[in-house]
Amino acid sequence: MNRGTGEQHLTFGLGKDLFAISIGHIREILQFESLTEVPLTPTYVRGVLNVRGAVVPVIDLSVRFGRAPTSVAKRTCVVILEVPAEDERVVLGVLVDQVNEVLELHQDAIGPAPTFGSSVRPDFVRGVAKRESGFTIVLDVAHVLSVAELAGLSGAH
Repeated sequence: MNRGTGEQHLTFGLGKDLFAISIGHIREILQFESLTEVPLTPTYVRGVLNVRGAVVPVIDLSVRFGRAPTSVAKRTCVVILEVPAEDERVVLGVLVDQVNEVLELHQDAIGPAPTFGSSVRPDFVRGVAKRESGFTIVLDVAHVLSVAELAGLSGAH
């Protein structure tokens, strides 16, 4: 039985896996355009994008998860997010294979993160939602895109 209202999440694909992030972090979704590469940044930083005059670093989530870089295809998108960082919110983009849908997930539908067997670091995962079509990994944006951990981005702003 679901109690209260659910939280809306954007679901997206990376390879064969389905992920979700709370829409509270999302500013917009952009079709992939060319990025400007920035020398001497971590491998998961694909480059920067001009979003209405602001320079926004774009993180390849696939590389951040220790996988091969995302191959740009017709449905490749950049999801622009606001990420909490100490007393401010930092704008970052994440490169994903495709955006799927907005889904309402009730807290009781999200099980605990697996302690082993996942292809994603356990601290990146808020939980796993079981759906008719399989499992959706619910990401903890504050950990996946921890500004402190992504300290290599400071030269990209």
